Amino acid sequence: MESLNLPPFDHKVKELNGKPHIYDLIRRKYILLTPEEWVRQHFVHLLINHYQYPKALFAVETGLYYNKLAKRSDIMVLRTDGKPHLLVECKSPDVRISAQTFAQIARYNFTIRPSFLAITNGLAHYCFSVQDGQITYLDDFPGFERN
Repeated sequence: MESLNLPPFDHKVKELNGKPHIYDLIRRKYILLTPEEWVRQHFVHLLINHYQYPKALFAVETGLYYNKLAKRSDIMVLRTDGKPHLLVECKSPDVRISAQTFAQIARYNFTIRPSFLAITNGLAHYCFSVQDGQITYLDDFPGFERN
């Protein structure tokens, strides 16, 4: 897998049915190792190891509905009160982050309404908040705070 602009982590990869799979400590199972999954796993470990988010507050690849269409969020981190805190959209490193990517996470924001939104392809990362229709870009990702 490609080197990313994210800290390395101690990952476990094994072959299943002739294909590489990576261990997901949130879902507690091996997941097919795609370029997007490589980014997702790096980002989960970044949030846990560098920003101190407890594993128990994560939801990975969970379902949501937007305009009656079933969608999946890549990474959702909840606050300790169970409300959405950080929604992360992960893309493969070969996918350029574009206006279309921002539009996708904005649609999810209408449904979920987290405190913070982030987009990453493992090479470029963006984090922002939306309050009262105003977008504020952040220089860093928010760290874990107990409520």
